Amino acid sequence: MDKSLSNRPSRLADDIRASLHEGLDQASGKRTGAVVHKIAPEETDAREARLKLGLSQREFAELIGTGVGTVRKWELGTRHPSGAARALITVIKNEPKAVKRALAKTASD
Repeated sequence: MDKSLSNRPSRLADDIRASLHEGLDQASGKRTGAVVHKIAPEETDAREARLKLGLSQREFAELIGTGVGTVRKWELGTRHPSGAARALITVIKNEPKAVKRALAKTASD
């Protein structure tokens, strides 16, 4: 291997180093060229949805296909549902009777 190449820092290392410094500058409040995306999760009220169905946390977790610990964390606000869980919780909150009817049909099939 050519020694002149092994002594020269790679471009990737330079890019990583520059990114690290930019991140540190950004974190310390300095203005940088970094683009910052702030994403606030949409709040959902899993507890309200669960109570509208009259279910325990364990029953609700089984119904939507997740763990009871996850439901507890949603209700405490330490975690937020995402994707399909958030959509299902919204449907349950808005149309609990429809969800009960749909689930009753599924259970009798």
